[in-house]
Amino acid sequence: MKEEITMSKKLDRKDVKNAAWTWMFFHHCAQNFERMQGLAFCHTMSKPLEKLYGDNPEELKAALTRHMQFFNTEPQLGSVIPGITIALEEARANGGEVDAELIMGTKNALMGPFAGIGDSILMGTYSPILLSIAIGLSTGGSPIGAIFFVIAWLGTVIPLKYFMFMKGYDLGMDAVKLLMNKEIKDKITTALTMVGLIVIGGVASTTVAAPIKFVFTAGEMTVSIQEILNKIMPTLVPMLVTVGCWLLADRKGWNSNKLILGILGLAAVMVLLGIM
Repeated sequence: MKEEITMSKKLDRKDVKNAAWTWMFFHHCAQNFERMQGLAFCHTMSKPLEKLYGDNPEELKAALTRHMQFFNTEPQLGSVIPGITIALEEARANGGEVDAELIMGTKNALMGPFAGIGDSILMGTYSPILLSIAIGLSTGGSPIGAIFFVIAWLGTVIPLKYFMFMKGYDLGMDAVKLLMNKEIKDKITTALTMVGLIVIGGVASTTVAAPIKFVFTAGEMTVSIQEILNKIMPTLVPMLVTVGCWLLADRKGWNSNKLILGILGLAAVMVLLGIM
């Protein structure tokens, strides 16, 4: 799109980079139920728009007004949307076949899909993986787990947001075809899900404690149930507790509060019976 028209109002690389950093630090500022990220989106667009429409106050006013409207997406992968929008505004300011309806239609069409992709991959899969590892590293009250999570999360999402924003500007509408490719999305989701299940399984086996203290006695013979279980499968009971919690959450719709109360009740009964 940008190659078909002669750019007389050109945004340089510094303008786009500054907008990317603005989005990075302000995408959740002034969050409200009326516009959600709309204020942050407008703030991100304001400097580029001033450079593109600074000689036309009415166009600048109209551009700022349209970007004050409702906007809500996952801010990491969704950072490609303001990048694409800046490219469209640049094309429009230079007489390209881009009208305000196309710009707003593109924003509205992309924010939902990228919210779904970003939430499922990053917030629903990647973040729990990091948290699971961090919980394991926090054994005994160690601060290493929290430090690990902060470094790993910020070390991932900051470069990701910057890359997606800049790539969105560079590719324009072509970015949508690349990032919305179902085959690529499914492969990434499957790989992260597999890694997440492996990590969560390892964390459950090392952090969930459900020791059996019941000892069977017959004359002088004593048999420790826990020792037998250790020979069969060392963390069999923690695994059963974990799977049971998952089944209750997945099949019965139990929330975290119900699960906590259920575990406390089960533990109390087992202690009273002398089993645990």
